[in-house]
Amino acid sequence: MRRWVWLSLLGLALAASGVRVIQVEGGRLSGDLRYGPWTFEGEVRGRVKDLEIRSPKATLTAPKGRTMQEAEGEREARFEGGVVVRRGRVEARGPVLVYREKTGEGELLGPARMRQEPKPGEDPVEVEASRMTFQVDTDTSSSENALLKSGNQEGRAAFVYYEEEKGLAVFTDSKEVVLTRKRKDGDLVIRAKEVRSLTGPKKLIATGGVRLQDGDLVTTGESLYYDDTTGEAIVLGRPAVSENKKEGFRLSGNTLQHNVNRHQVRVYGKEFRLPVGEFRKLGEK
Repeated sequence: MRRWVWLSLLGLALAASGVRVIQVEGGRLSGDLRYGPWTFEGEVRGRVKDLEIRSPKATLTAPKGRTMQEAEGEREARFEGGVVVRRGRVEARGPVLVYREKTGEGELLGPARMRQEPKPGEDPVEVEASRMTFQVDTDTSSSENALLKSGNQEGRAAFVYYEEEKGLAVFTDSKEVVLTRKRKDGDLVIRAKEVRSLTGPKKLIATGGVRLQDGDLVTTGESLYYDDTTGEAIVLGRPAVSENKKEGFRLSGNTLQHNVNRHQVRVYGKEFRLPVGEFRKLGEK
């Protein structure tokens, strides 16, 4: 029985590595044809699953002592000289990309920029980061020291995880995540430890201690849910507190409803739970 389990796991590992094998072509090829490395110069194209990579130069390397064919699934490809990455509606650019077949990750060194073209009725999503990593097993990417923009909203964080098709952005930062909604009568700013945002419908949840600044009106609590289409924020706390020190206003309660369009806050009388199910990442339960 144990042998069958081991063989099954080995089969899965081999299947995964096979799917992650990169195909590089185009340009002039040089190098040891048996052991490599292979160097491609000119209009170079790399493809692994639905991820396409283009650059003026690429080098494909096998582990020492292994032939290029034997090492399929364990090789490393380095694209440089200005790299363009495309997948579906996403296009990213940066100076260098390193792809490792073993992990199925393409690491785009920065400064890196990504843009996702919108679906009808939505806004494009743009990301600037010091480094981006693209997963080929899923349609996900992660960015370090990132700024994400979509419509009149932008978010800054040390780390941003993004699911391309779902439009789910997860911002995390050991200090604080800062989300800003640009508007004529003063920006709306949300600060928290973690923020999960659906860029299409423009809804988000924030956790880890939150602060919502709406001009002189500031509401704080443990977590919040915000829907940009209605301008309503539901803030949970023990208690949640809203203050406008300039006007001498203060209100507290277990749950507060803050309307950022009317700059008004009231006690929310109903039971409310964060809709965490809508904001789960791939594989989360």
